[in-house]
Amino acid sequence: MGVPSLSKSRFTAGLQCQRQLWWKVHEPDAPELIPDVRQQALFDQGRVVGDRARTYVPGGRLIDLPFEKKRDRVEATSRALDDGERVVYEAAFLADGAFAAVDILERVDDGFTLIEVKSSTKVKDEHIPDTAMQVHVLRRAGLPVARAEVMHLNRDCNYPDLGNLFERQNVTAQVELAIPWVKERIGEQIEMLAGPLPEIAIGEHCSKPYKCPFWDRCWPELPPYHISTLYYGAVKARKLEAEGYVSLRDVPRGIPLNPVQARQVESVRVGHPIVEPALGPALDKLAWPIAFLDFETISPAIPVWDGCRPYDRVPVQFSCHVERQGALTEHYEWLAEGSGDPRPELARKLVRACAGVKTVVAYNAAFERDCLRTLAAGAPEWKDALADIESKLFDALPLVRENVYHPDFAGSFGLKSVYPALVEENEYDRLTIADGELASIQLTRLLLEPEKLTADERARLREDLKLYCAQDTRALSRVVERLREMASVPS
Repeated sequence: MGVPSLSKSRFTAGLQCQRQLWWKVHEPDAPELIPDVRQQALFDQGRVVGDRARTYVPGGRLIDLPFEKKRDRVEATSRALDDGERVVYEAAFLADGAFAAVDILERVDDGFTLIEVKSSTKVKDEHIPDTAMQVHVLRRAGLPVARAEVMHLNRDCNYPDLGNLFERQNVTAQVELAIPWVKERIGEQIEMLAGPLPEIAIGEHCSKPYKCPFWDRCWPELPPYHISTLYYGAVKARKLEAEGYVSLRDVPRGIPLNPVQARQVESVRVGHPIVEPALGPALDKLAWPIAFLDFETISPAIPVWDGCRPYDRVPVQFSCHVERQGALTEHYEWLAEGSGDPRPELARKLVRACAGVKTVVAYNAAFERDCLRTLAAGAPEWKDALADIESKLFDALPLVRENVYHPDFAGSFGLKSVYPALVEENEYDRLTIADGELASIQLTRLLLEPEKLTADERARLREDLKLYCAQDTRALSRVVERLREMASVPS
């Protein structure tokens, strides 16, 4: 029998969609499988968490051979077990046409405990078949697996005490129930892989639990104002689509819609923005001087600063444009440098930037509120001043959502959708970094992995990050300016 094609990652891909699995096996060099910056960051994070997890089950032997050398890895694992190793990392096994590499295999009195390491902070439903597949393969290979665990990050862990960074959760009962089903799926997948590309209808499974890398091969390009863009109306949209409605223009009058959905449908029908009379009074609440504020954060899986927990969002950069009597007059910004705790200095710079302002405008202000509280926790000397800034927060997101709809919003009230629609230009298209997720990834590299970048790369990255963060606050100020025009409020 040749080296099998079914690994645990491919098996879980096949559970989501056999079509995805077929392409992964038969087109391993497909361009869709080349990881982009975001995917690579996730892979790198998983490796960091996996490496750290081994230190919490110490003293083991690592089967450190190339992934494609499956037979060699299996033989090295056998030698490690024959030598009586108590713990083996990346222990490899082949059975029934499937291959499993176990994150941590621990010898116990009645056999072995299989430990699947996850970078999540809890056990998720999709972790069970993944773990069950491995237990099945190990048992079929002759190893007595007595217990299965998922080892995940612990949100209650606080730096610098990382003694409880991980939790080991017993999932043996769930795994035992899943094994018969998993065994059947393995057989089905191996049989499917021997045949032609299967016909699988598109559906919710294409994005759950993860968006399929081959999405564009299956999903047609949707026309403008497609029914699926109905704001927070996925169930209703699917029902209407099943009844033959394609565009929001086709939605029959009398269909129950919430106020935002009704405004959206009417805007698409008439082909221009809808503005509610309440917009003007809502804007009157903005008192000058006004600060337009935006933070950028990083969320290390393994915390690195005092009091932080896994995945805490820690602000490391801000931009603040200040408007006085209707005109932007000052711009303040700060971006951390080095791996030290950025919160004290960021807090100091931010308090100075917001001195004397009466309104602090943010877009989705819950995020900025959380950032201010995280700053206060890391810089208690600025706690009162930060609380004062928080008390002045004004959220522009509900201002737009409850009062305005433009047909080009396409069902989204994110700043990257609202800004180009209302202002009719899009500077984001000219930026190297143009969204918060990518900014966070690059900030993590810049601050926590500087050795992976040259001095020129670090300098260029800092400039790109500053341009992006400044564009967010500039865009926010221009959105408010446009809203004033739409509401006929004098600037």
